[in-house]
Amino acid sequence: MRLLAMLSWLFFAVAAPAQAASSPQLQPLELQLSSLLAGRSGDVGLAAIDLRSGQTVSVNGDKAYPMASTVKVAVAAAYLAQVDYGRRSIDDLIGGRSAHSLMQAMLIRSDNQATDILIRDLGGPSAVQAWIDFHRLPGVRIDRTIAQLLAAKRDLYDPRDSATPEAMVTLLRELDQGRLLRPASKNYLLSTMRRCTTGSNRMKAFLPFGTPVEHKTGTLDGLTTDVGFITLPDGRRLAVAFFARGGVDRPRSIAEAALTIYEGFKRSVFNRFQSMTPTIQTAVPAYGQ
Repeated sequence: MRLLAMLSWLFFAVAAPAQAASSPQLQPLELQLSSLLAGRSGDVGLAAIDLRSGQTVSVNGDKAYPMASTVKVAVAAAYLAQVDYGRRSIDDLIGGRSAHSLMQAMLIRSDNQATDILIRDLGGPSAVQAWIDFHRLPGVRIDRTIAQLLAAKRDLYDPRDSATPEAMVTLLRELDQGRLLRPASKNYLLSTMRRCTTGSNRMKAFLPFGTPVEHKTGTLDGLTTDVGFITLPDGRRLAVAFFARGGVDRPRSIAEAALTIYEGFKRSVFNRFQSMTPTIQTAVPAYGQ
């Protein structure tokens, strides 16, 4: 069974549509991230995109990893899309609880039971996957409820309930740019993600104090994930996804990679400014000197 699962995962990774590689301006950042992760045990995949310029960077970005609880972003968005079209309300009672309270529990505390209540109300995992497919977001698979996933034998190479880092940041970009949700629903989702209480030792750990972050974490035995948005000092926002499988000290790997991405995208603006103003380059010291 393990061999079959591995072969299935390899087929999924090869068959998945190609995603954008790192932008030319960010090749140095990609090399820096690759060097950082080469010294770590385990398998780390990441992707980031500047939501203003569209510049991207990725390492193992087209590899499939289990989403774990980061899938809850898609579940929330699928429900809020129903709210946008008047088919559901955030005030609806589901199993004696409001959709609002279920959403808060799912995104802030990563409540698995609340997640499965919402998934069942939407029509099951296949209904959430249908929403993903309708919006042409390849590379994201939603096959099981959280209870089913946790009850199954753990296999971190199972293609079910997986996403590539690049597919995840594409989903986040589409959410941010209003192509999946109306403004009120998008703002509701982001404000709730901003209050996430899990994973303080992951992407937020080494960022400068007060850096705005909206995110959702995920954890399984042998797997640590974190996805969401980081705002830079100049107001630019990044969609980011980190997946760490196997090895040790996975949260630290994510934290160090997140800081490297933060600093790298800050430098990208300075370097772009230099390239557009060659007449004053000699008068401007290199960044960091």
